[in-house]
Amino acid sequence: MKLFRRFRAPKPTFSAPLAPDEPFFAVGDLHGCDALLARAIQHMDAIAPEIRRVFVGDYVDRGETSAQTLRRLHDYHLSAPDRVLCLRGNHEQMMMRFLEHPEQHNARWLRYGGLQTMASFGIAPPPETAPTEKWIEARDKLREAMGPDMLTWLSDLPDWWRTGNVVTLHAAADPACPIEEQELHHMLWGHPEFASVPRSDGTWIVHGHTIVDEPRPEMGRIPVDTGAYATGRLTVALIQQGSAEFFSA
Repeated sequence: MKLFRRFRAPKPTFSAPLAPDEPFFAVGDLHGCDALLARAIQHMDAIAPEIRRVFVGDYVDRGETSAQTLRRLHDYHLSAPDRVLCLRGNHEQMMMRFLEHPEQHNARWLRYGGLQTMASFGIAPPPETAPTEKWIEARDKLREAMGPDMLTWLSDLPDWWRTGNVVTLHAAADPACPIEEQELHHMLWGHPEFASVPRSDGTWIVHGHTIVDEPRPEMGRIPVDTGAYATGRLTVALIQQGSAEFFSA
């Protein structure tokens, strides 16, 4: 009987050069850290005031200054709409769902940091067991505190942005699916194969959502979330042709 040797299929690799059409800054998850945001803006302005800055989402929750963070970001975007781009994160999605249907989404949002966000706007949420009308009342107070301009801006946040072969989004992308066909849930909450299977289309993904100790480019992924609310370290990456440089505020 003839024996055949078994070979494992080689793991897919990623070798595409980092080739954005324009240099840009990517700013990690803020989570209510307004002082770190102010320092990051100063640092970016000092390094390269003319290039675009892309914020990867999760501006609210967990930190103590979500209201101030949102106001600074909103004003920053209005001051330079062609240069400042803010993407949607899963925490913005949770907050907006609460604002639409507070009776359905209060418990989950509060569990993931909505309590701190409401407190930063001067609002004390009712207990989880409170009747629907109490949650609607709390929602209305939050809407009023935010104001219509901020609410419109939050509703219109884009989910991803591309330059050259670099895509920036909040959490992850399905490595087997073109960017244009990604499910929103994967972009905002993650995908089980994102960290283990490299893309085959030569697209680099800049992302937040998953906290890393030391950000570095690896197999087509560039993480920028270093847990600012917990570590006091907000990471910004300068993405250029062939290089990604990181600094912390």
